[in-house]
Amino acid sequence: MSHLIRHSPPGGPGRPDGPDDPGGADAPGGPRLPVPPAATDDSGPGFGTGTAAGTGFGVPGLAHPLLAPAEWNALTRPGGAGLLHWVVLDVADGPGVQPDPSCLEAVGRLRNAGVRVLGRLDAAHGLRDFGGLFSDAHRFTDWYRADGFLLDRCPADRAALPAVRRAVRTLRAIRDGAHIVLGHGTHPHPGHADIADQLVTFCGPWSDYRWSQVAEWTVDHPPERFCHLVHGVPRPHLEEALRVARWQGAATVWFTDRTDRDSRVGPWEPLPGYWDDIVSQVGTGVSE
Repeated sequence: MSHLIRHSPPGGPGRPDGPDDPGGADAPGGPRLPVPPAATDDSGPGFGTGTAAGTGFGVPGLAHPLLAPAEWNALTRPGGAGLLHWVVLDVADGPGVQPDPSCLEAVGRLRNAGVRVLGRLDAAHGLRDFGGLFSDAHRFTDWYRADGFLLDRCPADRAALPAVRRAVRTLRAIRDGAHIVLGHGTHPHPGHADIADQLVTFCGPWSDYRWSQVAEWTVDHPPERFCHLVHGVPRPHLEEALRVARWQGAATVWFTDRTDRDSRVGPWEPLPGYWDDIVSQVGTGVSE
């Protein structure tokens, strides 16, 4: 995946602040609490197709199936597929210019396993025009029958709310019943929580994640609404990472030991080196 919330917008990352932000604290997203939300139901809109409520994986974007056939095959092995909340498809920084046979085959296997597939749309922190965004959405839907979309590098501040609402409303018109994930990578203005099915409220390295805290407003929403994507998680710290996600109320996670130090391969492109181990841990509820 080319971006996945790895770059900051002009002037820095979009974060809620200022007098219009409910809570109006200095920390991004308002006051933070190191405690988990009390809600535990699965009432978040659109959540649960093909999976049970509870901790599971959001796969943010493996390398192209021609480059990583073993990784794509591993997703549909018994045990792992049932824990997948969704898998992001990024053919060529979007859907590409024509249907890709390898991607069609990989998506078909996921669909047969009951796994939701999301097309990756780059919002470029609000700088991308709607025409290009919606054209990509149509291609993902027409060619790959995408079940929804990850709106990557989604702007997170209050001022972006009208544009994000319009984008999501149009995406749902393009794909009826679309599962929409907003890829903020940080806690956005609370108003974003009412727009989409899920929010990516953390995307970054383990060194930041292990000391991170949750925004206070998230307590009003169930864990099924939030996703955490963390790279550079050492194998001995897997259980700790799962506990952090549970305490902060994020039901969809992706933890990997891969890092962003290699500019040729993004941290999300390979499977975690401990894929079988984390499948076993999450499948048996060891983090609980």
